[in-house]
Amino acid sequence: MSDDIPPSTNARKKNWIDKIGQLFQGEPQNREDLVEVIAGAEERDLITEDTREMMNGVLEVSGLRVRDIMIPRSQIVTLQIDSTVDELLKTVIESAHSRFPVVNEDKDHIEGILLAKDLLKYGFKQSDQPFSLHQVIRPAVVVPESKRVDVLLKEFRSQRYHMAIVVDEYGGVSGLVTIEDILEEIVGEIEDEFDHSSVEDTEIKKISNTVFMIKARTPIDEFNEACGTQFSDEEFDTVGGLVSHAFGHLPERNESVLIDNIEFKVTNSDTRRLIQLSVKLPDPKLQEDNDD
Repeated sequence: MSDDIPPSTNARKKNWIDKIGQLFQGEPQNREDLVEVIAGAEERDLITEDTREMMNGVLEVSGLRVRDIMIPRSQIVTLQIDSTVDELLKTVIESAHSRFPVVNEDKDHIEGILLAKDLLKYGFKQSDQPFSLHQVIRPAVVVPESKRVDVLLKEFRSQRYHMAIVVDEYGGVSGLVTIEDILEEIVGEIEDEFDHSSVEDTEIKKISNTVFMIKARTPIDEFNEACGTQFSDEEFDTVGGLVSHAFGHLPERNESVLIDNIEFKVTNSDTRRLIQLSVKLPDPKLQEDNDD
C-alpha cells in the first residue's frame, strides 16, 4: 500500500473499480445483453430506475426511424401564407403551439416555418411596417421518413433548429417531427401544467371483454392480436394514425368515431396528438341476436 494514500481512500477506489467491473462483467454481445447489464446495474444499486429507463430509451431511439415518432399529416396544424395577422393569431392562440408550418394551398406546399414569437410585434401593433408572412417565416428543414432518429437529434442540436417536415418517398408531406418528440422517446412523456395524462405503462389494458384502454401509439398488429380485429397496417402503423384519419381532424377529449362498428373514444390528447383511447368492441351477444 502506498504511504502517500490513506487506507480509506484506497478502499473507496477499490469499491468503485469492483462496481464498474461488475457492471461490464462479460462483455455484451448484442442489444439484449446490454439491456440485461443495465438492468443488473439497477439491481445492484449502481444506477437508479430513472437512469435505467433513460439508458433504455437511448438504446430504443438508436433503432427508430423518423416515421416511427412523427406527428402524422392529419394532425399537423398549418398556417396559410396569405392569412392576415388576426387570422394567424387566432390559430396560434387556439393551438398553443410555438412553431407552425406555413403552406401555400395545401400541406404538400410548405413555404417555411413561423415562430409564434415573430408574430407578436405585429399582433400587438408594435411595428409600423406593413405585414407580410413571407418576411417573417424561416426556412423549413425537410427530412425523409427513413432518417434515423438519433442522427436527426444530433442535427437538431448542432444546427439549432427544433422542427422538421417529414416527406415520403414520393416527396409528399407525411408528417412533422420536433426535438421534443425525440426527447420524449428517451425520458418519457414531457407534460406541462395543461396535460392531464393518466396513461398506464402498458399499451393495451383490458377493462372488460369488450372495452380496452390503449395508447394511441399502439401498433396496429398488436391491437389486432389483443382485440381480435383485422385492421390493415399497410397505410397506418399505429391505432392513433388510423383513428386520426377516420376523424379527418385532430379530435379533442371525449370525441368518438365508429370504425368497422368499433367505437374509438379519445380519453387523452394534447394540442399535437392523440395519447390514449378507449375502445369498445361490438357485444358478441347482440351480434348473435341480430344474426338470428
